[in-house]
Amino acid sequence: MLPMFSGKLCQFLSVARFPSILFLGIVYVAYVLVGGLIFWKLEGWYVLQQIDLLKEKRMKLLEKYPCVGQNGLRELAQMIKAASLSGLSPDSNDTADGFWKFTSSSVFAATVVTTIGYGNIIPLTTAGQIFCVLFALFGIPLNVVILNRVGKYMLAIEMNFCNFLEKKIDRGKCVRISIHSISFVSSACLYFVVPMLLFKQYEGWSYAEAIYYCFITLSTIGFGDYVADHNPAINYPEWYSCLMAAWIFFGLAWLALLINHSIDLLESLNAYMRGRQNAQTQVEESKEQPEKGLKGEET
Repeated sequence: MLPMFSGKLCQFLSVARFPSILFLGIVYVAYVLVGGLIFWKLEGWYVLQQIDLLKEKRMKLLEKYPCVGQNGLRELAQMIKAASLSGLSPDSNDTADGFWKFTSSSVFAATVVTTIGYGNIIPLTTAGQIFCVLFALFGIPLNVVILNRVGKYMLAIEMNFCNFLEKKIDRGKCVRISIHSISFVSSACLYFVVPMLLFKQYEGWSYAEAIYYCFITLSTIGFGDYVADHNPAINYPEWYSCLMAAWIFFGLAWLALLINHSIDLLESLNAYMRGRQNAQTQVEESKEQPEKGLKGEET
């Protein structure tokens, strides 16, 4: 029994699998550490500079309004934070249009099941927090299934169009590559360039901020530093929320499809490299066998 168990264990922890997993783990850790180092160098000095500026502004504010005091300033900051969570603009008494009403609540539900989680709207009641957990527990797997189905349907349409053109045109490979390239460029324009222009017009963001928000949203990172359709000082059109929801849904499906293609490409490359390595070892073994046979005949 023990030799059989040890044999299965050795087969599971095969020599061919463990080095590749170890190599991928080292690459992953190195990638994360290098990213952390670059972010530290790019953002660390800016944060320290902002801290010094805020300290200076706080001292000037206390000098200008000595009656406020340190405690009053702290209470004012807490009041502004609570007002922003409730959708109240610090510049005016206007609240965000539809804040925690049906439209904004539906957008919040979409950010929960898609795991974007901006953090700009959060449930504050105990009942709302419990329901959020239950809603996400069933909604996240449902969202994954639907996005995969939609992504596969989008891919099937593209593949059928490629097959149709291949029958009409002789150069099949060139047609397939051209269709994939056109599809990628047009989808990138649809889910990144067009929203970028829209966010610049209605949110007042720069092009860099808008494209940054597009990627952070569609990749479900969702930092929450930039959130569309959430500024209480802006009166958004009626169709803006619906367009945002459609963009997020189909954009997530397209980006998930793109990520799956990238993973398949990396796996194919890994399988190709392993195949070349195995072929090389077989050639070396086939060269060693005749040499061993000659040595046996000489003896």
